[in-house]
Amino acid sequence: MDQDWSKIFVGDLDFSFALEIVVRTLIMFSLVLLILRLSGKKGVRQLSLFEVAIIIALGSAAGDPMFSKETPILPSVIVFTSIIALYRAITYFAMKSERFENIIEGEPIYVIEDGEFVLGIRKDHTFAKDEFFSEMRQESIEHVGQVKTAILETTGNISFYYYEDQDVRYGLPILPKSYNDKHFKIDTSNIYACGYCGHAEKLEPGDHDCSRCGKKEWVIAINSLRIT
Repeated sequence: MDQDWSKIFVGDLDFSFALEIVVRTLIMFSLVLLILRLSGKKGVRQLSLFEVAIIIALGSAAGDPMFSKETPILPSVIVFTSIIALYRAITYFAMKSERFENIIEGEPIYVIEDGEFVLGIRKDHTFAKDEFFSEMRQESIEHVGQVKTAILETTGNISFYYYEDQDVRYGLPILPKSYNDKHFKIDTSNIYACGYCGHAEKLEPGDHDCSRCGKKEWVIAINSLRIT
């Protein structure tokens, strides 16, 4: 058993190489950090998918030289140089051509317009409503009717534009307890919001399909003002 654990954790490691691993790791990590600093980005949330791919490529190039005797550092430096040159070239052409930039970086996505979710967004894009609701709650948004427009940026950030207090609409609540209290048959006359698209309308007792998207799940709508 001891021999098995030794094989799992130590294997054929030459302990005289351990110090060299530390040095290699520090060098490669410093090079990756330098390249990222040269890119001008301040944080992960500023990265587009293209830039995330660049980071993955850098990590792959940095990995082997950290612990492999057979892999010298210089080839990885060449890979780094090639990657940053490609990054600079693509960034240059993206600045010159909006169409090229949209192909590489993607385009901003409208998620909410006029206090309702944009129809078809879940078909065209990977859209996690729970994650989006979490982002909204962190911005002190209680229901979708408080939001005039929400745009998912190419960096993953979300830009919110709010209604003035006097213009706030009845909307789909996004607090977990309220949102999860769904009705598939209306028992009491009230204003309800579609649990799928956020469309709000007054409903009388009975079965109702959403007049906007055709879904049958309803949540009691609210029109409270946003507290900042």
